[in-house]
Amino acid sequence: MTLSEELTWRGFVNQTTYKDVSVLDGQPITFYLGVDPSASSMTIGNLAMIMMVRHFIESSHKAILLVGGATGMIGDPDGKADERNLKTIEEIATYKTGIVGQYKSLLGDQGFVTVDNYDWFKDIDYLDFLRDVGKHVPMRQMLGREFVQTRLSEAGSGISYAEFSYVLIQAYDFLHLHRELGVNLQVCGADQWGNCIAGVDLIRRVTGDEANVWSAPLVVNKTTGVKFGKSEAGAIWLDANKTSVNDFYQFWLNVDDAGVESYIKIYTLLSKEDVDRTIAEFNSNRSGRVAQKRLAYEVTKLVHGVESADTAKDYAESLQSSNLEETGEEIVVEAGSSIIDALVAIGLATSKSDARQTLAGGGIYINDSQVDRDSFQESDFKDSVLRLRKGKKLQNTRIIKLRG
Repeated sequence: MTLSEELTWRGFVNQTTYKDVSVLDGQPITFYLGVDPSASSMTIGNLAMIMMVRHFIESSHKAILLVGGATGMIGDPDGKADERNLKTIEEIATYKTGIVGQYKSLLGDQGFVTVDNYDWFKDIDYLDFLRDVGKHVPMRQMLGREFVQTRLSEAGSGISYAEFSYVLIQAYDFLHLHRELGVNLQVCGADQWGNCIAGVDLIRRVTGDEANVWSAPLVVNKTTGVKFGKSEAGAIWLDANKTSVNDFYQFWLNVDDAGVESYIKIYTLLSKEDVDRTIAEFNSNRSGRVAQKRLAYEVTKLVHGVESADTAKDYAESLQSSNLEETGEEIVVEAGSSIIDALVAIGLATSKSDARQTLAGGGIYINDSQVDRDSFQESDFKDSVLRLRKGKKLQNTRIIKLRG
C-alpha cells in the first residue's frame, strides 16, 4: 500500500494544497509538525497526528517535530472564545521537556529531528520582524479568519494584539524551516489549516517558492459528536501521571461501537488484514467488544509499553470477572461519606480499627492513587463510579457508586 493509499484508508485525509496526492508516494519530502507546550503532556488528539507522522516517516519522508517555545508564550487563539492566560517561562520550559520526551518515546528510533521555535525567535528584532514578515501579510487575510470575526463581534470577548499576531509567528516558523532545513510541507489537524495556509502564502510572497499543507480530520466521537478524547474528567493525557495507565486503557475499552473501526485504524499500527479480521469478529458479536479490547491493548502498548499494557489488561479483566453487582459487594455512597465505613461494608476490612490502620499505613487506593483521608470526595468519581482497592492485589478492588 502506498503512503497516499495508507493515509486514505486510515482516515488521515482532510484538506491539502496538493493537486495530486500521489506526490507523497514519490521522492522524500521534508515536512514538519508543531505542538505548542500548553501542558506538560500531549493528549490523544496529538497522538493521532503523531501516528500520521509515523506513516510519513516509514515512507522515507524526513520529519521535523517542532515544540513551540515561542508560540507557546502566546497561545493559539483559534477556537478559543476568550483570551488565554499566559504561561510563565518556567512552566513553558517544563512543558517543552515533557513534549519532547513524548516525541521520543512514541517514535523511538524512527528518523526525526526536534526543534524549538524559541531558538530563532529569541534573537529577532521587533522592527525587523515587522519589515520582513508583517509587510508581507495582508490585514484583510488576517481579519477574515473566522475566530477573529467571532472575537471582534458584538457578542465576542475581543482579542489582544498578541493573540491576533499568533498566526504571523506560526507562519514565520514555516518560512524559517523552509529556508534553513528545506521544509516544504506542514502536516496538521483540521483546526490548524488557516495557520498553515498563512505559512504557505508567506513563503510564496517572500521567496517565490511553493510549499504545501496536509491536514487530517479532527477525531470525533461518532455517537456524541464531541471532539474525541474528552471525558467527564477532562482530556485523556499520554502522561501516566495525568491519566493513569488503567484509566487510559479503560477509556479505549469503553469507546463507542460506531467509531471503533475508525479509532483502530488511526491509533494502531495493525495491518489492513488484521483490522479487517478484528472488525469482522466484532460485527459478528458486538457484545464481546473484541475491537475495543484490541484497540485498548494496542494503544496502551504504544504509549506506555508492553508491561504496562499487560498489567492494565489484567486489571480490566479482573474488574469484569469480579461481577460485583451479583455478589452484593457493590455499594452506593454519597460524597463526603466515610471511607472507613465503606471498607468495612464492602469486606476490605474486618473492622473500623482495621480500616483505619490500613488507611494510615498507605494501603488504600482510590482509582490507583494512594489516599490517607477518611472520606470520599466528589472528584474521586468518574462517571459516578470509583475503584477502591486495598493493597497491590487487583482482586482486592471493589466498585463504589456515587448516589445520584
